[in-house]
Amino acid sequence: MFKQISQQLFNFIEKCPTALHTVKTVEDKLVEAGFERLYENEKWDIKEGGKYYVVRSMTSIIAFKYPKANFNAFSIIAPHGDSPCFRVKENPEIGVDKKYTKLNTEVYGGMQLNLWTDRTLSAAGRLLVKSENGVKAILVDLDRDLFVIPSLAIHMLRDANEGFKMNPQVDTLPLFGGEKADFLAITAEKANISKEDILSFDMFLYNRAKGKLFGADEEFIICPKLDDLQCAFSALTAFMNADNTENVTVCAIFDNEEIGSKTKQGADSSFLSDTLERISQKAGKTIEEHKMAISGGFMVSADNAHAVHPSYPEKTDPTNRTYLNGGVVIKNNTNYATDSVSSAIFKTICERADVPFQIYFNRSDVRGGSTLGNISNSHVSINTVDIGAPQLAMHSPYETSGAKDTKYMVDAMTAFYQSVIKYKTGGEFEILNGK
Repeated sequence: MFKQISQQLFNFIEKCPTALHTVKTVEDKLVEAGFERLYENEKWDIKEGGKYYVVRSMTSIIAFKYPKANFNAFSIIAPHGDSPCFRVKENPEIGVDKKYTKLNTEVYGGMQLNLWTDRTLSAAGRLLVKSENGVKAILVDLDRDLFVIPSLAIHMLRDANEGFKMNPQVDTLPLFGGEKADFLAITAEKANISKEDILSFDMFLYNRAKGKLFGADEEFIICPKLDDLQCAFSALTAFMNADNTENVTVCAIFDNEEIGSKTKQGADSSFLSDTLERISQKAGKTIEEHKMAISGGFMVSADNAHAVHPSYPEKTDPTNRTYLNGGVVIKNNTNYATDSVSSAIFKTICERADVPFQIYFNRSDVRGGSTLGNISNSHVSINTVDIGAPQLAMHSPYETSGAKDTKYMVDAMTAFYQSVIKYKTGGEFEILNGK
């Protein structure tokens, strides 16, 4: 079962070279399962027992199941669909000695630049092109070995192993072709349009490597974009499989987490709050009743976590250590939304589902990371736990995780979606089965 679900994960990620393609892949699966699309600029008509989704800017998507008008609360899982990479600039070609053409790019998200060298890369994204009545967007994936960022030979950089600092305007521009290489011409040909019709674009480089099982017993996986498509895949799988007759279950996949979420489609936008408010409005709830549904709900902020590194175990907290194949990680530090209440509730859900869990804290002398949980809470104030699958080499173009951990994530998320959490007086929380 672990190997089977790992292969399903690889297949999912292969279809998601960019956040745009992640949304399209998720949308295709939702439509196949009978979900109906809603549009933010149109009135919504939702019915009891209905399944719906809404997309913002082609890069973020929120799907929900609406059981009944007098629903109890919202049960939300929120991963993100973007990953660190290189974004292609406009006017991208840079000639070298009339022999080579490089591609002008900028860094998207935080990453170790040197890890991207000497790998075959491709590009994918969105073209904005002229249409009969204005402008239309077209998704495109060049889907071929097209670029390499060549490293400088050790003979010309003798101190490379002593800490060479790479310059993103000099050292990471990929080799694209000979003197006449034309990025937009190749992109237009792939999209079956005229180059002259391209008005603007959002194109990103991505690693062409496929996901693989490895290890003595194939107990590990290595794959691009495990952060955070492992969580996105797990959340979508659980969401599709779980039923809850009391709560509106929500799967929200946001864009731009890797650059701070401060966009109209990021977790720091109104996208989630707008969607939840419209659901309550269509259910006939008053403003007070909507706030009750928020307060009585729960959110799982899902973004992968750091596992103990076999060569650097001292980099992790001495008593809160997480390992590949050790189960779902409950993440704690001052930048996460987890508190003792949300941690205890999620631990209980995992225990009832027989899913192992681990606790993560940063070392006290190391600045902790953050994710979308606290950011989203500034707009939708709801009990939230930050979780993730344990992994190594986070933000590398090729990341490592445990073969068992995707299954653990799916099982934990399914159990969450099927739970109803009742907040009672005196600090008591009752966790019921909502199936």
